[in-house]
Amino acid sequence: MKKLVSILALALIALTVQAQILDPVKWKIKLEDSGTPEKEIIFTATSDKGWHLYDMDLPEGGPVSTSFTFETLNGAELIGKPTSSVKPTTVYDEQFQMDLRWYPGTVSFTQKIKVTDPAKFKAEGQVEFMACNDETCLPPDHVDFSFDKKNIHMNAVSEAETVAPDKQDATIVQPDTEVVAQEAAELTTSEPVAQKSAASTNVANELTDNASLWTPVISELKAFGDTTVSATDTSWLFIFFAGFLGGLIALLTPCVWPMIPMTVSFFLKRTKDRKKAIRDAVTYGISIIVIYLVMGLLITGIFGASALNDLSTNAIFNIIFFLLLVVFAISFFGAFELVLPASWTNKLDSKADSTTGILSIFFMSFTLVLVSFSCTGPIIGTLLVQAASMGTAVGPAIGMFGFALALSIPFSFFAIFPNMLQSMPKSGGWLNSVKVVLGFLELALALKFLSVADLAYGWRLLDREVFIVLWIVIFVLLGSYLLGKIKFSHDSDLKYISVPRLFMAIISFAFAVYMIPGLWGAPLKAISAFAPPLYTQDFNLYENEVHAAFDDYETGMAYAKKVNKPVMIDFSGYGCVNCRKMEASVWTDPKVKQLLEKDYVLITLMVDDKTKLPQPIEIEEHGKVRKLKTIGDKWSYLQRSKFGANAQPFYILLNDEGQPLGPSYAFNEDVSKYVQFLQNGLRVFKEKK
Repeated sequence: MKKLVSILALALIALTVQAQILDPVKWKIKLEDSGTPEKEIIFTATSDKGWHLYDMDLPEGGPVSTSFTFETLNGAELIGKPTSSVKPTTVYDEQFQMDLRWYPGTVSFTQKIKVTDPAKFKAEGQVEFMACNDETCLPPDHVDFSFDKKNIHMNAVSEAETVAPDKQDATIVQPDTEVVAQEAAELTTSEPVAQKSAASTNVANELTDNASLWTPVISELKAFGDTTVSATDTSWLFIFFAGFLGGLIALLTPCVWPMIPMTVSFFLKRTKDRKKAIRDAVTYGISIIVIYLVMGLLITGIFGASALNDLSTNAIFNIIFFLLLVVFAISFFGAFELVLPASWTNKLDSKADSTTGILSIFFMSFTLVLVSFSCTGPIIGTLLVQAASMGTAVGPAIGMFGFALALSIPFSFFAIFPNMLQSMPKSGGWLNSVKVVLGFLELALALKFLSVADLAYGWRLLDREVFIVLWIVIFVLLGSYLLGKIKFSHDSDLKYISVPRLFMAIISFAFAVYMIPGLWGAPLKAISAFAPPLYTQDFNLYENEVHAAFDDYETGMAYAKKVNKPVMIDFSGYGCVNCRKMEASVWTDPKVKQLLEKDYVLITLMVDDKTKLPQPIEIEEHGKVRKLKTIGDKWSYLQRSKFGANAQPFYILLNDEGQPLGPSYAFNEDVSKYVQFLQNGLRVFKEKK
């Protein structure tokens, strides 16, 4: 099965890309000169799709706020504080347990200044910011800016001057900025080239006494075949397979299954030319795909990717969706039937009858979409919420494509091989049983959305143990239903238990038993994506966490040399949610825990650690001289310069001389792959002894 999934993955999208420096936020900084003493410095940030920039003045204990620091301000004074051009998006974050404010897309911050002495005017400083998406957070970064008297024009300076010079942009310095405009570079150059060269030669001495530990090993990593999985591509693949699975489930509902033989038979009887009938049936399947694909694109086009992402994390929206799923579940249990207005399907039927050719087939496809809504609606709704939470503009379209592909396959398949229609299971009570099973699953899934709202408002009504108890009850009831111990009003008499039904009941009961240890704090990795976080649990007996022995690179490396052990560097961050996921779901595995604690020296380096260095360290990077001011800056620079990456989590295995023992490892919760990653490094270390 894994091989099949891998083949499909490769056919759909390239999953692996070369480890690289991410640059999701671009800055443009300019001085708006009005010709009067009061002027404005405008800082404009543009984030790539799916990424966001945090607001200013976030509460302590949260991610790094956007801040504007004026290190030099001569001949001028600040007027007030920076103001943003748009209101930030506010979302409750479970990891930080606080409301966070951020800006997707483009935002401008305006700082007013008053020039008091034009001849001495000089303003230098930096913008500090942190960029995140739903998969990862990058370490805090800096953008330098500089303006002087050349950038301003004052009416009082010279009566002969009647035309103000053009507005000039400040030099924007980022780790991976490729080219800066020559004019801006000339305006902001404040130190001779000779001084910069001298500073560059001292970098190694300022950073470390052992320069070999900081020597780049990017080419060595490439030789190991180093790759990191693109988070966006992984999300797309997950959305596609989630949609495809949803389509397969929808096929087994009473609204869709009976339509397969009816529709295929209709096309085969419609014409005596079997080839044309097959061609029409295939067109019918393609029309289904097109309808759902357009639907997904329209949803993104109307709301926008960022708005969908905001909705998916909005507490009120999650309450509404929780109630909708409960209503759908009650409908699946047979309390009432959810159907769209009959006039809609009647109009489409008449259109299909009155038109010919491809247009007629298209209207027939649309009729199927409407008729099957009562069964497919909750599946599609859940899929769209999941796709929206990925923060990608094409997420809903990819999910709908997967859903429609699975839904359309049987129509085309049986049109090509009509004799196989005879072997299809006939419609009957089993279809209603499928619907009831879906009702139980919808009810369980609804609790996930209620949990998001509960955490956002701090009600503490659905703590982890309460959530697990409700899931245990739901799956026990599902198993009882499958064994015929529970019967709804519209269920057929169950004369005997079929083998598939028995196995499904066993799975349901086993899953319920599996969750019982979670009441005492067991991690329950299988439902970690659904259950509330472990910190909401009142009674927790679990103590199997792994903690790094060192948080300083060189101290850890010196210890590794003393004890003759390999090193694992864990580039992490206080604001890195995926880092916490890896620590909770992978590091707690007994085999991983043993390898990390007994066979490796584990060094965790927090790239967003704001502890100030004893003194700033000047380094040259991509032709620019930058200052490392905090411990986090130092570790972030180590990751970029030595390993050529800046996303977290990022794991790398080294010997005591700082040489890699294998490729790096990024976010992937597959324990077996992580164990293999550690064992391979250990084997290479022993071979090179």
